[in-house]
Amino acid sequence: MTKKQKKTLTRIIVSAILLGVFMLMPTPAVIPEEWQMWWQLGIMLIPYLLIGGDVVWKAVRNILHGEVFDENFLMSIATVGAMVIGEYSEGVAVMLFYQVGELFQSYAVNRSRQSITQLMDIRPDYANIEEDGGLRQVDPEEVRIGDIIVVKAGERVPLDGKVASGTSLLDTSALTGESVPREVVPGSDVISGCINTSGLLRIEVTREFQESTVAKILDLVENASSKKAKAENFITKFARYYTPVVVIAALLLAVIPPLFLGLAWGDWVNRALIFLVISCPCALVISIPLSFFGGIGGASKCGILVKGSNYLEALADMTTIVFDKTGTLTKGVFKVTKLHPAGMKEEELLQYAALAESYSDHPISLSLKEAYGRKMDAERIGEVEEIPGHGVSAVVDGHRVLAGNLKLMKRMDIPYEECSAPGTVVYVAVDDKFAGSIVIADEVKEDAKTAIAALNAAGVRKTVMLTGDRREVGEEVASKLGLDQVYTELLPGDKVDKVEELLQNMNGREQLAFVGDGINDAPVLSRADIGIAMGAMGSDAAIEAADIVLMDDEPSKIAVAVRIARKTLRIVRQNIVFALAVKAFFLILGAFGVANMWEAVFADVGVSVIAILNATRALRAEQKKETDLKTVGSAQPEV
Repeated sequence: MTKKQKKTLTRIIVSAILLGVFMLMPTPAVIPEEWQMWWQLGIMLIPYLLIGGDVVWKAVRNILHGEVFDENFLMSIATVGAMVIGEYSEGVAVMLFYQVGELFQSYAVNRSRQSITQLMDIRPDYANIEEDGGLRQVDPEEVRIGDIIVVKAGERVPLDGKVASGTSLLDTSALTGESVPREVVPGSDVISGCINTSGLLRIEVTREFQESTVAKILDLVENASSKKAKAENFITKFARYYTPVVVIAALLLAVIPPLFLGLAWGDWVNRALIFLVISCPCALVISIPLSFFGGIGGASKCGILVKGSNYLEALADMTTIVFDKTGTLTKGVFKVTKLHPAGMKEEELLQYAALAESYSDHPISLSLKEAYGRKMDAERIGEVEEIPGHGVSAVVDGHRVLAGNLKLMKRMDIPYEECSAPGTVVYVAVDDKFAGSIVIADEVKEDAKTAIAALNAAGVRKTVMLTGDRREVGEEVASKLGLDQVYTELLPGDKVDKVEELLQNMNGREQLAFVGDGINDAPVLSRADIGIAMGAMGSDAAIEAADIVLMDDEPSKIAVAVRIARKTLRIVRQNIVFALAVKAFFLILGAFGVANMWEAVFADVGVSVIAILNATRALRAEQKKETDLKTVGSAQPEV
């Protein structure tokens, strides 16, 4: 509990005690009867000002700044009005319970911020630089690319880099939500924000702090609240018009019956004050944003970063999900499995392909270079041209080398021998003559099939895969995973067209999500209703292009994200219906004189507290184990 909350709690306790004492204390006999009313007002002003002085001051200050219709104004006019008509204890009680509700709200907001604050703790305080045989602590922003930093056991990795020496286990739970440490050895890539749990690491920095993973994540989280869901925008507009309407209604309720029907002023003014207390929209204004904030915080605990509550709301209505294949449903770790040379030796075929692809970081290119196993001699490589969706053209040892898919051979009118082996096939031509083919295999991720089953169980009606691979490869993966549709041999532009086609066949509130690695699929991620980046640790393009970022490689986290989104939306709807229904009921009772001031207090403070407590449930987003994912919801998952 914060100091401010403790201070508020102390004021509540002292005011409650004083209210109880003054209500039970008889009026001293020495006070004349005509002064007894002033005596009661005087003593009741003590607990009133103690507990409500700040609320009245805020109301006055806001009025001076042109902000009249807010909860401070409603509470002030209702309680001051109660005092004026002689309902001293009720006036104090209304303010007292209002402050109890505010304390609950403050506690709930702090609790929901806690998970975000824990994520913010990934910000590094310093970096160790080796200097004159010792270590010097510097600000991470002072470190430059190529510098060697030292990370001791128990310290946080301050910048992205590559392990130069040392082995250790890294705790990545703050980024991925996973409790299993990740082993790193010389040559391993490491990202900022992880904790070194054991050995000493020397790391060569590959990114400056401003471009590091931790800096981008912090920026993402800090700006998440700026993108509001439709429900939040609705409540903001609703409160803007609702509050002045109920103030005018209360005024008419106080004035019209006495003026035109000759009824008692005191009775109808009292009803109007009760009406004002009941009408305060705190339950909606507080609990709805709090629910979304809690959902985003709960998701972050699971290593799922949501850029705004609008994306959380969209995810809850998702009915179609489209996957990229490589690096999303498959591991993206390719290995050369077969060589089919034509007119040359296997080693020569592999050498031409590896050198031609030497400037690319595509997984297929990396697998060719790994299989070649030798240092790339840049002097042997001349002009290199990438042909999007087809492959590359390069000059190697003075020979023009083409390496790519079957479409590249067709485009260049080169006679070829088609390879039907399962896997990705790289066709190679040297000086416009077919030189052979290389088969590269990719593995399906362990939890990919479980993830698809969990999404189907959650009510996702269509699962689609888009890939540039051959039809045989794409259909084999789709069959293994149980996908509904697969489109193969697609160029990057074709993927956007397919997503457009799927979007045109959707209607109403249905939403489409695209899941990709965030590097090659940025156009599709941007076009989909919801862009989800998989395996985004350290990927700039993923964090920039996607709406939701999964901080590890597990497709099953998508089902977890859907569960969190639907739970959050369910809580939001519960609070809206509950608050409006209870308030409407008590407003009618108040207008007809059936509800008294204490019932008005429950209709305002009680409903607010219940709605706030319900909203905090959005924080409890425990990550399902893989074996439990199939039960992620039926269409309405258990809360």
